Amino acid sequence: MWSQPENHLLEAGQQRPSPLVRPAPSRPATSVPAVPEAPAAPAAPAAPDLRLPEEPDSPLDPEAGRVSIGIVGAGQFSKSFATLWHLHPHVSRLSITDVIPERAAALAAEYEDAQTIGSYQEMLDSDIDAVAIFTQRWTHGPLVLQALRAGKHVYSAVPMAVELTEIEEIIAEVRRTGLTYMMGETSYYNPATVYMRDRIRKGDLGRVFYTEGDYVHDMDLGFYAAYRYSGGPGWKATASYPPMLYPTHAIGGVLGALPARAVSVSCIGVEDDRDDGVFDRELSQFNNSFSNASALFKLSDGGAMRTNEMRRVGYPSPIRESRFRFFGTEASFEQLAHQTVWNDKQESHDISADFIPVRHPQPEVADLDPALRAAFSSGTAAVHDRSRLPREYDHAPNGHEGAHHFLADDFIRSLVTGESPPVNAWRAAMFTAPGIVAHASALAGGTQLPIPDFGAPPSPSLSPRRNRTTDPSRGRSS
Repeated sequence: MWSQPENHLLEAGQQRPSPLVRPAPSRPATSVPAVPEAPAAPAAPAAPDLRLPEEPDSPLDPEAGRVSIGIVGAGQFSKSFATLWHLHPHVSRLSITDVIPERAAALAAEYEDAQTIGSYQEMLDSDIDAVAIFTQRWTHGPLVLQALRAGKHVYSAVPMAVELTEIEEIIAEVRRTGLTYMMGETSYYNPATVYMRDRIRKGDLGRVFYTEGDYVHDMDLGFYAAYRYSGGPGWKATASYPPMLYPTHAIGGVLGALPARAVSVSCIGVEDDRDDGVFDRELSQFNNSFSNASALFKLSDGGAMRTNEMRRVGYPSPIRESRFRFFGTEASFEQLAHQTVWNDKQESHDISADFIPVRHPQPEVADLDPALRAAFSSGTAAVHDRSRLPREYDHAPNGHEGAHHFLADDFIRSLVTGESPPVNAWRAAMFTAPGIVAHASALAGGTQLPIPDFGAPPSPSLSPRRNRTTDPSRGRSS
């Protein structure tokens, strides 16, 4: 699914590039760029734990503690989660910061007792338990590291980072500090992924040997407006963001159901030819001219995964912008825009009805481009089990085919119980790093490249965080 290009980190009118991202060096049009080296792996890394966790089946204990959350970036996407955390019975306080103070003030005004904080650093210096980062996608890595080093738990919008070294550093900080990191990958709760996680766990497909995850979102369908909103006067420089550096909706939808990781990739990038200044290497902050890219991954279980990241495509993205296919030796699963089918060796079964998200009018998304409203107003489908969610979410705004409620609850549940969230730092790396290497492969003309293994979380759980109690009155750990 799609995440809105989040709010400015720059002051209004300030020009790119951002100081938080190292722009790609310029190169002659005919040269082959150097392939980024993978970070050095630690000696004899433990094999990653690829098992997907069982989902909880009941809400948190009402007597469990409460936590305080700081929202970083008051843009179009963060509002959805600010509302859900404000409603959550285990959140004691909500604070908001943005480099455009008026945006932070406007968002805080919608919630009783929410407050604004003048800057990100001031938020990190405060007694907030955790920060939730909703900024431009290429800034996530540095901001996450800053928060972890300040002793804050972190929720981050996707992607985890845009460089392998940033991923390595985030994992090292989580391991060192024992703090919680969670990446908010909406596809982990996409109805297709939820359904296939259960069917694969039961062995219903036999051996799964081939999978596909496609994220098909044409720039004309809301992305131009979104980038203008988040990018300011220099928006075309950032609208050229490389498709394979935003890989987690496609990859996460597959590897969120299949206990495997990508070990190598060959990727082809398609040069854009629209000539409107977007995906123009001369203007691009990322020196990028690919508007579409297709990657073929080898998986650790011996199977194959193909993903497509498409930004120029004749496809009705508002209907279904992420779609998946799983092929096994005994059965298979396929999706189109309106149809979902389960196939066995005798018949094809139309199961589309179980995957249609409930949609309700949501005033919160009235200011979004019409092509984006579907993603921000789609509720749960029949395949979702809502029994573990707080009752306060029964009529709350939702989005990305029901994912928002589960992601918001996952983070709070992790902070209160000390248990690892499903998309922790190690799983976030499995969803993000393949795309970074795929982009490098595309720049090198499709060369097959290895994908680093970032190792296993500390034993005995997926997260080194110890259980902790919380003072309900202040939202601080004790």
